[in-house]
Amino acid sequence: MASMEDGEALLPLRRKLASSRICLVSGFSTELLEVRSEAPAFHVLVIPGNPGIALFYKEFIEALYQLLDGNASITAISHISHSRKDRERGRRFSLQEQIDHKLDFINQELRISEIPLILVGHSIGAYICLEIFKRHPNQVMFVVGLYPFLALNRDSLTQTIIRIIAGSTFLNVSASYLVSLLGSFPVRFLRTLVRKLLGKSWSTTAVDAVCDNILQYHTMRNVLYMVLTEFAEFTEEPDWEFMRDKKNQLALLFGTDDHWAPLSFFKLVSEKVLDLDLSIEMEGHTHAFSCTEAGSLWVARHVAALISDKLKIQLNANS
Repeated sequence: MASMEDGEALLPLRRKLASSRICLVSGFSTELLEVRSEAPAFHVLVIPGNPGIALFYKEFIEALYQLLDGNASITAISHISHSRKDRERGRRFSLQEQIDHKLDFINQELRISEIPLILVGHSIGAYICLEIFKRHPNQVMFVVGLYPFLALNRDSLTQTIIRIIAGSTFLNVSASYLVSLLGSFPVRFLRTLVRKLLGKSWSTTAVDAVCDNILQYHTMRNVLYMVLTEFAEFTEEPDWEFMRDKKNQLALLFGTDDHWAPLSFFKLVSEKVLDLDLSIEMEGHTHAFSCTEAGSLWVARHVAALISDKLKIQLNANS
C-alpha cells in the first residue's frame, strides 16, 4: 500500500471542493456533502459512523474524487438530527430509523439513475451499508467497510462505559447538558479546547464539525440514543451467510488498535467468511481517520484502489 507521504503529495492544489446542501428525505432535514462529476460512471455514497456528520468526511471525499479521476459523483450523508441544522423538535432516532433514512434517500435521489452505486461505510456506517445492500442487491455494485463496527467488543472498557451512559436517562441527559454548556463558550476558546482534548493532528474541518454540531444538546442525545440501539442490535451474531454470499462485492479495512473493530474480530471474520477482501491499516491512523488530513488521504487511496480493482475485474468479466 502507498505510504502517507505518497498520499500527501497528491493534494491539495487540484482538489475539487465539496459543497454542502440540505434536502428533505421523508420529511426530515438532511445535510449532504457532495462532489459532483460531470459524467459519472458510478456514484459513491459515504455513510458515516456515530456521530453521523458529513462534514467530518470532507477531506476524504475530496481526495477520493481526485483519486478516481473525477469519474464518480460522491455524496456523504449525515444522520438525522446529528447536526445543528436538523433538530427535528427534539425527537431521537434509532439505528433502524437511520437505516430507513438512508434507504429513503437512495429511493428518492439515486434510484432514477442507471449508474452503479458503491457504498462506503465507516464504523456503524459499515453495518448500515450491509443492510442497504440486502435491500438493493441489484443497484449496489460494491461495499467498503472502514474500521467496521459490526459486533460488540465485550473486552472494551470504553464500550462498557458508553453503554452505561447511553442506558441511563440521568447520565445521558446530564452528559448532553454538559456538552451543550461547552458549546455555549466563545468560539475561539472552544476551538482551542477541542484541539487540546482531541489532538493537535485533527484538521480544522474536524474541529469545526465538533464545535458547530456535536456540542449541541439534541445532537448528543441522538448520538447516545443511536449508540443504545446499536448495542441492542448487536446482541445477535453478524449475518455471516449474507457476507459469504456477497464476499466478492465486499471489502473491510481494520486498524491495529481499534476497540470498535478489534483485530480479534478481524480474525473471526477471516474464519467465518473465507477469501473475503480484508486489510489492516498499519500506518498508525485511528478509528477517527477522517478527522486528520493524513488519515483521510491514506484511506482515500485505499478505497480508490479497491474500487479500481473491482472495476477492472468487472470489465474483464464483461469482455
